Amino acid sequence: MTDWPYPRWIAHRGAGKLAPENTLAAFRLGAEHGFRMFECDAKLSADGVPFLLHDATLERTSNGRGVAGELPWAALSQLDAGGWHSRRYAGEPLASLEGLIRFCQANRHALNIEIKPTPGTERRTGEVVANHAARLWTDATQPPPFLTSFAPDALRGALAAQPGLPRGLLLDTLPAGWLATALALGCVAVVCNYALWDAATVAQVHAAGLRALSYTVNDEWAAERLLALGTDGIITDRVDRFSPA
Repeated sequence: MTDWPYPRWIAHRGAGKLAPENTLAAFRLGAEHGFRMFECDAKLSADGVPFLLHDATLERTSNGRGVAGELPWAALSQLDAGGWHSRRYAGEPLASLEGLIRFCQANRHALNIEIKPTPGTERRTGEVVANHAARLWTDATQPPPFLTSFAPDALRGALAAQPGLPRGLLLDTLPAGWLATALALGCVAVVCNYALWDAATVAQVHAAGLRALSYTVNDEWAAERLLALGTDGIITDRVDRFSPA
């Protein structure tokens, strides 16, 4: 991708910590703060519906219990995914990937979908999420959803299902062969824990024709360092601190 079509600033899970993560309320709040690209986490219900949730289990961010991927969407959609955060958001439901995509298209926002599989469903989750994203993202004048994952098998599934959608490899460390893995997966970017980037690694990624993005950047000193290094994207919780303009 010679011309990178995405904004530099990306709101993490909608609005970081200011609203219940991965809910439509969070994306609306992030948009109110001026953000035009959002990151979300997507996994599959037991009946194959892609929905937004970071954890494998429901307890931290909803009033549900157990492994989320073992429940059908009809049950998941009835849960309260906002009350854990604050009374203001009590009753906010879990969001489907379809609902978020429709929101982003209607408002001309860009979207980074992190494929977050329930353990053991990596490849299938990558395939289904990619197929849904390709089917639902109908506006060719907007950049397509950017698919990322820590799980190479999820990215392999996405590549097999929808090779035209851009992909990025998420990394929390730099194991041997990390760049070769990203290239073998046909990725257009590497998305690292921000502390991993230095001048040499940024240059290495750029020399390979890929982009360098960072998560989760919440301090001004870290953002300034990444900008000085010439990185291409910053995922942040602090939608109230950083101006995406």
